[in-house]
Amino acid sequence: MVLLGEPFPNFVADTQMGSINFHDWLNNSWGILFSHPNDFTPVCTTELARVLKLIPEFEKLGVKVIALSCNSVDSHRKWIEDIKAYAEMTDKEFPYPIIEDETRKLATLLGMLDPTEVDNHGIPMTARAVFIIDPAKKMRLSILYPATTGRNFE
Repeated sequence: MVLLGEPFPNFVADTQMGSINFHDWLNNSWGILFSHPNDFTPVCTTELARVLKLIPEFEKLGVKVIALSCNSVDSHRKWIEDIKAYAEMTDKEFPYPIIEDETRKLATLLGMLDPTEVDNHGIPMTARAVFIIDPAKKMRLSILYPATTGRNFE
């Protein structure tokens, strides 16, 4: 688990936009990494749709956004169509990556598993985490919600 002010770990991950090296992807920008428990769920869909609508505001501030869940890249690609439809933005490219973490390796490293919420194999799902990382790659904010609690991105 990363504490405030500590270096945020670098990692390589697969997303629907291809493989990324997190520190290279972040470059010299501020970043928001947030997780959700499962693709195709109503609350997760509304959360990611709201982030989609807020992307112009994040871009004005020079903030990069990236999401993570325990689902596959293929699942993310299919789900993105639902997110875009809910956000009423079907005519645009999806602007931010969603990380695949089926093995929970990254979620474990970042301390974002919810032991009370498990998938159909009994493996913990990701909680609803929000991390803000500064341009020096240090953790500046960490919020962790139970998987059963939605977030407000306003």
